Amino acid sequence: MRFRGVLFDLDGTLLDTAADLAPALNAVLSEQGRATLPLERIRPSVSHGAQALIELGFADLSTTEREHLRQRLLAIYLANISVHTRPFPGVDTLIDLLDTRRIPWGIVTNKPARFTEPLLKDLGLHRRARCAISGDSTEHPKPHPLPMLTAARHLGVAPQDCLYVGDAERDVQAARNADMACVVAGFGYLGADDDPNAWAADAILDSPQALLDWISAHLIKEPLCA
Repeated sequence: MRFRGVLFDLDGTLLDTAADLAPALNAVLSEQGRATLPLERIRPSVSHGAQALIELGFADLSTTEREHLRQRLLAIYLANISVHTRPFPGVDTLIDLLDTRRIPWGIVTNKPARFTEPLLKDLGLHRRARCAISGDSTEHPKPHPLPMLTAARHLGVAPQDCLYVGDAERDVQAARNADMACVVAGFGYLGADDDPNAWAADAILDSPQALLDWISAHLIKEPLCA
């Protein structure tokens, strides 16, 4: 099993975005006169998007009321999108490894482009990633294979020669649907009810260092591009 290209999920895999999404949710809770939630309670919902965050804090409200609050959360988040968000410790070293070995890499996320693009720009990743496929970049988001196949095409790598790294079951499903190998970032936003052992991934890696070691051992020895 050797890979010529690597694709990553964003939230909970490359970036610890909970550091800015949690304050956005708590700001909405405060505006509505509700108690704020600790980060540990919010983190498992981050990979599932703003709707999951609003459902966490406002499960008793109607769909219409929750949608209004979701839009408010997104507005607050966009205005503070990179205040505290940083790559997980060790991710910079992993990206440096891929760049040094001239392995093309990119991002496939269900995060809408209006959030993905400024976030990557603020953190300087837009200049390094070969592509960034957002949730609205193609007709279908993950777990549909289309965004994965689109990203592979941008890398110039056949899907079966790509590795995908994510922290949710839909990430593994998307990779399998696109005929890609997949490993789980066990250090991401897994919840108490998540059982990555049941997702049929190629590996579950509990730290960025373990991810770096695993990827390093499974890259092709000669780079695809000069």
